[in-house]
Amino acid sequence: MSGDIAVLGAGMHPWGKWGRSFVEYGTVAARAALADAGVDWTDVRSVVGADTVRGGYPGYVAGATFAQALGWQGARVTSVYAACASGAQAINTARAQILAGMADVVLVVGADAAPKGFFAPAGGDRHDDPDWLRFRVLGATNPAYFGLYARRRMALHGDTVEDFAQVKVKNAAAGSLNPNARYRKAVTAEEVAASAVVADPLRLLDICATSDGAAALVLTSMDFARRHGAADPVRIRAVSTVTPTYPKAVLDLPDIATDSAAVVEPSPHSFRASIARAAYEEAGMGPEELSLAEVYDLSTALELEWYEELGLCGTGEGAKLVRDGATALGGRIPVNASGGLASFGEAVPAQAIAQVCELTWQLRGTAGARQVAGARVGITANQGLFGHGSSVVAVR
Repeated sequence: MSGDIAVLGAGMHPWGKWGRSFVEYGTVAARAALADAGVDWTDVRSVVGADTVRGGYPGYVAGATFAQALGWQGARVTSVYAACASGAQAINTARAQILAGMADVVLVVGADAAPKGFFAPAGGDRHDDPDWLRFRVLGATNPAYFGLYARRRMALHGDTVEDFAQVKVKNAAAGSLNPNARYRKAVTAEEVAASAVVADPLRLLDICATSDGAAALVLTSMDFARRHGAADPVRIRAVSTVTPTYPKAVLDLPDIATDSAAVVEPSPHSFRASIARAAYEEAGMGPEELSLAEVYDLSTALELEWYEELGLCGTGEGAKLVRDGATALGGRIPVNASGGLASFGEAVPAQAIAQVCELTWQLRGTAGARQVAGARVGITANQGLFGHGSSVVAVR
């Protein structure tokens, strides 16, 4: 087990389609996090930026970009890219610097200005890039992949489109209470069923949008937090950024082939399950101790998968949790009390950071109408292209 670090500040720029620079969004979020922490910008000794590939050179060097936008003051900078896991990688980098004694106060920022429609690979011909190949060879856009995964759940576990719709209903209800969410309107199962088919069996309201937005955290050593007057801050206890274990016997985006299982038996645990297991092991706790979870709901069906991979229920039992109301606000283990990506959409470098912002507010008891009563332990789950795990455990 490694040492805890403190979350002194959390801030966001609301998600939406604002038509402005990601730098503006990130600067707003950073200043909000600094104000929340009661820390001056000049106190920050390191800035870790989660990169956006859509921002050109400023996006590729996000740490320096945000440091410059806030005003050069000599802090060290780091820029991190791991697709949708970029935010968790940035948090992990900040944690490593704090625990190594390199910096007492670190600002973590992620922001994006996303394109309309689904994400596509960067331009150019790259025949050795599996992400490029799945689009060009298979025509497998992200929604197509989500649809295939939904069909797999239906075939293996008997999930129904009605089960998927209930995930959207649950998340939209929570998102309607979140001032940072892009979509703040409750929806019904009938409205989900009436929305356009995108990738059968998933409809438009089953799939998250692409969004502009930003999130930031001020992370510090426990000694600094105490000197700063924070006797009982929210603490990050574990960060999991593991990769898959050979062999991989189930297709996963963006991979379009499996590893050979002819010599080595596949692991009994999926890649997603291994992300959570590593986080639990490092934190020294298990799923039975969780108060809430924030998971990567690219689609309604994928959220059900995360329930099982996090150990909230057995394999194939995810839909039952939704039917029973266990993962709704007021349920046994609320999942995506923020509203999830269903309510926010994807702002790729920001979303894993935004998940920790939500845990921070929930564990402080300051989440307002969406507050999970008595929240003490929370976990995030995310996943980036090319085997980037992403999970954070926060406690209070």
